[in-house]
Amino acid sequence: MPPPGGHYSAATAFGDLVFVSGQLPVLADGTHDPTAPFDDQARRAVGNLLAVLRAAGSSPERVLKVTAYVAGIDHWPAFNRVFAELFGDARPARAIVPVPPLHHGYLVEVEAIATR
Repeated sequence: MPPPGGHYSAATAFGDLVFVSGQLPVLADGTHDPTAPFDDQARRAVGNLLAVLRAAGSSPERVLKVTAYVAGIDHWPAFNRVFAELFGDARPARAIVPVPPLHHGYLVEVEAIATR
């Protein structure tokens, strides 16, 4: 997972709860590629989220709530496909919030609350 890009933690735990900060589709070495196709960005952002969850002792099955910020409502179906692919049978509560392009020009950011 990439290191945080600012003054925050990738995740914070309180008891059995894990709060994962918004994850952009940043590469593991911290470099950026906002020109990648939306599906690749979504896969990378959700993959970063899952890596943070695992490091915090959690897993997709233990995710309670996901919030996804997606640049443009047109990307909603693609996000659904990628999310279902990576979360498998896990079906947490979820919100998708249409937004303008995100930091560095990315098209998606995801955050979550889980148990461990």
